[in-house]
Amino acid sequence: MIALLLALQAAPVAGQSAAPPAVPSATPPAPLPLPGALERQALPARGCAAYLWSVTDRKLVAVAGADPAQLRLALGGKPADFARVAQLGAGEFGLGGTSEYRSGDTSVKLEMTVTTRPDLTDGGGVPQGMLTIVRGPVGQAGADQVIVPVAGLIGCAPAR
Repeated sequence: MIALLLALQAAPVAGQSAAPPAVPSATPPAPLPLPGALERQALPARGCAAYLWSVTDRKLVAVAGADPAQLRLALGGKPADFARVAQLGAGEFGLGGTSEYRSGDTSVKLEMTVTTRPDLTDGGGVPQGMLTIVRGPVGQAGADQVIVPVAGLIGCAPAR
């Protein structure tokens, strides 16, 4: 009996048309992708670089170089280099505790703790860090943001 009542409610009344078809909503822009895994990266020719892994899946997601001052990420499957535009704190190994990078409409903020360890020569450790990736106008509506916890190691070119 209930099925019959539901069917009668759903059926159009004679002379009335069925409900208009649903209008598809506007497709929102594609979200900012999480950084993908980078291929194996060589030690820098000069200076030092931080090799950073995602703490969730242990994939190499970023390399922050001191010389040249840039960050390499793979967004959307393509490796890209971001120039450093600001650095707070002197840090060790030429890398600051907080650095900002930019390329096009994408900006990246890297906050990391750098440590020295007696078991590491020509480098150090990054026990914790945070990558904040923003695409679009920073701090304004319409910007996409992804935060990735990272950790890693710092490798330096051997002293000559």
